[in-house]
Amino acid sequence: MSSSRLADWLFGTEPKQRLRLVQCGTAMLLVLGSVLNMQYLVWAGLAPMEPTAWWTLVLIGGFVVFFITIRSGQNLRYAEPSLTVPQMVFAILCAAVAYAIAGKGRGGAFPILMVVFMFSMYSLAPATVLRTSFFAVAVFGVTMATMAWRNPAVYEPAVEWGHFIMIAIMVPAVAVLAGQLSRLRDRLRRQKKDIAIALARIQELATRDELTGLINRRHMVELMEQERQRGVRSGQSFCLAVIDIDGFREINDRHGHAFADELLRRFANEALNVIRISDLLSRWDGKQFLLMLSNTRASLGRTSLERLRERIKAIAIDAPGEGALHLSFSAGVAEHRAGETVADTVQRAEHALINAKASGQNRVVVA
Repeated sequence: MSSSRLADWLFGTEPKQRLRLVQCGTAMLLVLGSVLNMQYLVWAGLAPMEPTAWWTLVLIGGFVVFFITIRSGQNLRYAEPSLTVPQMVFAILCAAVAYAIAGKGRGGAFPILMVVFMFSMYSLAPATVLRTSFFAVAVFGVTMATMAWRNPAVYEPAVEWGHFIMIAIMVPAVAVLAGQLSRLRDRLRRQKKDIAIALARIQELATRDELTGLINRRHMVELMEQERQRGVRSGQSFCLAVIDIDGFREINDRHGHAFADELLRRFANEALNVIRISDLLSRWDGKQFLLMLSNTRASLGRTSLERLRERIKAIAIDAPGEGALHLSFSAGVAEHRAGETVADTVQRAEHALINAKASGQNRVVVA
């Protein structure tokens, strides 16, 4: 089995669950370090063998249960799917037990506690981290008091007071640091999201016409050049159609800019419902639009424009004080020729549009 397949088998492929499992797996590695430390204390004669063996089984078994719970997806039933707080509470309790059974080597339990709180920065709110730190101080305080009362020869009260003061200062301090890092992480995440939204908005403004939502002229020029280069490689042709709404100036003068703008938006929406998904429509110049029909010959391009013309002609728009108003447009269509520039093709389409206007409007002329 390859390393990638093994990683997928262990941690899954869903990103959030995989991250939770990686964090839990890292915690298990730290647990293994704690186990090795306790085994050293047993070897050195500072900790009893049998209690340490039971402690080892409980500690490793507990984190294995956490890992299996996350890997199986059962964690998704809980409010905190990462199970960070339960893992921290379990680790704190195990660290307190290690302190109680380690005797003269009990100082080895403190680093475990510090690492537990450093892991909290990945998913917990600062307030939760601070509450957990108070829980840890309370648990260790009770453990120290109990051991000083039961075995004062090893757990000297004065020494335990010193240890407790250290815990009471250091654990909340580390928790506050972890909380600050957590806040910084959340702030960076929000900033990253805001930047992504802003960039998307800038991209939208740079490529879209504000009134109609269509591709703007500048971006359309880029897309036409890309289509020309694709045609050079593939040998396929494309058509460009310049569309001009008939009588638009008179409508604007008679009913005002707001009504005229609404006509442009209505035309854009209706046209998008007729043209193919592969075709691109842009706001070209005022009342003019430019349609690029990919992989299309002139005859098919004309058919597409005639279909669009019939659709627009059938629309009735209520004009103030005038009743139903029917739109129409004239269009010039030009098939791109090998060797010419996009600007040349557009110019031929514009000349065809002029002929369509001169021939009585509401018609399509092919260059």
